[in-house]
Amino acid sequence: MLPWVTKIAPALVIMVGALGLGGCATKGYVREQIAPVSQRVDALEARLQETDGTAKSALSTAQAAAGQAQNNGQRIDQLNARVDNIDQRLQAQERKPKRPRN
Repeated sequence: MLPWVTKIAPALVIMVGALGLGGCATKGYVREQIAPVSQRVDALEARLQETDGTAKSALSTAQAAAGQAQNNGQRIDQLNARVDNIDQRLQAQERKPKRPRN
């Protein structure tokens, strides 16, 4: 065998062993590291669903209010037309010459 191979071989074996064994994490370790993050994600999902429910409720209330406002606007328009009609009749009566009573 070549003399340089016998000098390098132990270093290569140690290097390959360190790379092969040092980079692996156990399932238990990964679960320990992920547990706090998973708990926070679960809490945020719960808050998100609560917020979503609140937003849907607010949207429903706003849509109902918009419908009621539209109905009220139509009623106001109808009443304005009636008031304008009455106002026109009163102005027409005021323009007529008044006859003295006998």
